[in-house]
Amino acid sequence: MKIDWAALGSVFGVSLVATVALVGLFTLGIVGLGKQEQAAAQGGSATLARTGAYACFALCAAAVAYGIYLIVA
Repeated sequence: MKIDWAALGSVFGVSLVATVALVGLFTLGIVGLGKQEQAAAQGGSATLARTGAYACFALCAAAVAYGIYLIVA
């Protein structure tokens, strides 16, 4: 049995970067929703925070759907 260490390292690196990016994007969405509640409590408009949060969540869903597509196809 021979292990291709370069390919294994490549898969590890891409998985690490994708995981950190996806978690970071989801965190930005949660922070955006928190800013929405804070702006609403102060009587301001929260449209930009809500839109940004929904965009982050949509990008997370798209990344997960693409990953599932890659696995199934």
